[in-house]
Amino acid sequence: MTTTAGLPDRITDESQLEALLVTPSAELVEFAASLSGPIVVLGAGGKMGPTLAARAQAAIDQAGADAHVVAVSRFSDPAAREWLSRRGVQTVAADLLCQDSLSQLPDSNTIVYLVGSKFGTRQNPSHTWAVNTIAPAFAMQRYPTATFVALSTGNVYAFSPVDRGGSLESDPLAPVGEYAYAAVGRERIFDHFSRLADTPVAMIRLNYATDLRYGVLTDLAAKVARGETIDLTQGYFNCIWQGDANDLILRALPLAESPPRPINLTSVETFSVREVATRIAELMNCSVRFSGQESETALLSNASRCTELLGAPATPMDQVIRWTADWVQQGGRLLGKPTHFEVRDGAF
Repeated sequence: MTTTAGLPDRITDESQLEALLVTPSAELVEFAASLSGPIVVLGAGGKMGPTLAARAQAAIDQAGADAHVVAVSRFSDPAAREWLSRRGVQTVAADLLCQDSLSQLPDSNTIVYLVGSKFGTRQNPSHTWAVNTIAPAFAMQRYPTATFVALSTGNVYAFSPVDRGGSLESDPLAPVGEYAYAAVGRERIFDHFSRLADTPVAMIRLNYATDLRYGVLTDLAAKVARGETIDLTQGYFNCIWQGDANDLILRALPLAESPPRPINLTSVETFSVREVATRIAELMNCSVRFSGQESETALLSNASRCTELLGAPATPMDQVIRWTADWVQQGGRLLGKPTHFEVRDGAF
């Protein structure tokens, strides 16, 4: 059974989920026709990287372009490397904190940069700073003439009043906590080297991708299923279906500029924790308990510029909420990597 939007009514297993995540939009296929040579994805072994790389390769194949994707990561999990290889993606194992490793990578005019460190910052802040500042410096030095689309985060902004609709790209950066400071550091490194070599960069400030196995919606659904009380202090959030996020990240390449152009990437709408958790409980046919009261501020981003430039995310979030409730209720595999979206002191 499919929905009126042509999407499945439910997602029953990981094969179906991954097939949906790697299927490119018509707009991405059209853009892929303009690509050539190796498209190097740095940091391709994380939560988003494998499906982004596979989606890009699928778009290239459908477009018949003279290009191919090279996915670069340490690949500490060999299964991720094998998964990519089965989908026609070339893989290279490399330590992106080592300049000698980068020198062995293929030359390229197109770089998708996904490298970042967030969780564990409180325990090992120096590692977070190294990954978020040294790695981008090495990448920009290795590929000074390439076009970059680089992943950043909405954590670079201050908490904003909920009724304002989220932070704009023109707002001053006012990070909360050490991870957020390191994320600003990453942006400053990209800005420095972009200006130095006139390297075009599209800086994508992402707020919470979700793919059923992880994400804010999955966190809420898992708490509802376990009967846990949900704290409402961080009462509002943005999120976006991972397939849409990956599609839009890739399609942002032509928007790259020097100095870097920031683009907020997330849902058009702001979601209420209370309302979403209540809806998930209804779908699961169970009850939900809350504690606390919604704060007047939250970590929110305004995605109107992204919508104007690239179009709104294609997948309705009410459909993703239904998928998520069903996935968690049926015992679908979870990554065990909570977003900690409820954190307000920046300590990850």
